[in-house]
Amino acid sequence: MATEEVNNPPSLPSYPQLIINAIEALNDKNGSNKTSISKYIESKYGDLAAGHSTLLSHHLNIMKESGELVFWKNNYMKADPNAPPRRGRGRPPKPKVPLPPGMVLSSARPRGRPPKNPNAPLRFPKPSGSGKPRGRPRKMARPEGGIAASSTTMMSASVRPRGRPPKVKTSAFTEVSVGH
Repeated sequence: MATEEVNNPPSLPSYPQLIINAIEALNDKNGSNKTSISKYIESKYGDLAAGHSTLLSHHLNIMKESGELVFWKNNYMKADPNAPPRRGRGRPPKPKVPLPPGMVLSSARPRGRPPKNPNAPLRFPKPSGSGKPRGRPRKMARPEGGIAASSTTMMSASVRPRGRPPKVKTSAFTEVSVGH
């Protein structure tokens, strides 16, 4: 009998029970994070399975989804049945008004633009209210005489032409006075 006890170590409690024991033993008011739970289990039970961290994460997620544990600010804590549910970020959802008995909801309209009816009669575009065409107006044709001819006919000679004036060229040799 003594050899059987050495070959078969006492079985560990299930992972959910290990997690609950660790959270109770750590007794932190803000809960315990996954690292502290893992370190406690390793220190108390010694050698664990090779996939301990994976198993721990898996069971923590299952217990969180089932409501056994509450996950808040990266910490896990036991769910208090009397505590109000904690709100997450963002605006809370609107309360749903129950429908009176006997009333059935109609199916919601599908999203997006409805498809065109191929049997519908052709619709011609309406003429616009003003006589102006749509879009940017076309460029006006240049006068035949060029810019100079059009400027003399339209403007008087005292008005400067458009644009930057031409650069005045200086002579190549300039006088330099040398005072010896």
